[in-house]
Amino acid sequence: MEDINIRSVRYPILVDQKFEKIALKLGRTKRQVFIQMVDYFYKSKKDPVDLNDELLKNTLLKNHQQYIGFIKIQETMLLVPMKILMDRIGESQRQVIERFNTDVLNHNVDVLNNQHALAAMSGEVAKLMEAILQGQKSKELLKAQFLSILESYIRLREAFTMMTSGREKEELIASVKEQIKLL
Repeated sequence: MEDINIRSVRYPILVDQKFEKIALKLGRTKRQVFIQMVDYFYKSKKDPVDLNDELLKNTLLKNHQQYIGFIKIQETMLLVPMKILMDRIGESQRQVIERFNTDVLNHNVDVLNNQHALAAMSGEVAKLMEAILQGQKSKELLKAQFLSILESYIRLREAFTMMTSGREKEELIASVKEQIKLL
């Protein structure tokens, strides 16, 4: 078998010491760390001289600006209209509550006052009906008394004969009139 490890790199002892520390820290051989370093720089296309990694910063900044732009678009398209709509809904709810508190409660007070007025009128109507009933009873009583006076008059009148004096007839009429006046 042919050995594929035929290349060598020369570097100072100070770099070798740093390289040794890195390999020990990562728990790998120097050869593995070197191969991984070459793969890293090859894939990421980073320049090892650039310690601040401007390419990474620019990429992150570009992504950050894209996210901010996306959030701003979402804010204008969704959040602002949603907030405006919620404010309108809140205002309409306040108006409904205000109208309820004024109109409906005033209406309820009016209805209650009307009920009290109707109850008072109902009481007066009941008194009036009672008075009418009493009047009706008194009319019935008056009719009965009048009928009694009339019957008494008729009986006494029939008891008169041809010989009854005019004075007795006059006394009977005066007595009947007096009884009717007392009704």
